[in-house]
Amino acid sequence: MQVRGIRGATTVKADLPEEIMQATRELLEILQTENAFQIDQVASALFTVTSDIKSVFPAAAARTIGWDKVPLLCFQEIEVPNALPLCVRVLVHVNTDKGQDDIKHIYLKEAQSLRRDLNR
Repeated sequence: MQVRGIRGATTVKADLPEEIMQATRELLEILQTENAFQIDQVASALFTVTSDIKSVFPAAAARTIGWDKVPLLCFQEIEVPNALPLCVRVLVHVNTDKGQDDIKHIYLKEAQSLRRDLNR
């Protein structure tokens, strides 16, 4: 079994805790479903948010869907001119037998523009 990274991102319309929590839960649930992993296979997850998101840690959303034993960290994304605003990104490390080509990275809402090559 290997550790594979699974990337994902989503956006919110405003820096509101409920909106960030809902969008992050949706992203994690789709990542989990599309990649068919169980919570106990998650080694860790790293979240980044753009500087316009300050009202809640996206990791808090992971805790509400059962990721309470998973090591989680949140960071601020570097500020690049003209970067996509109000964006939550995640890198989930999963123990899996899947090959790299079998991993499904998920980009939702306006974040689809970040990786047009991976949109489903």
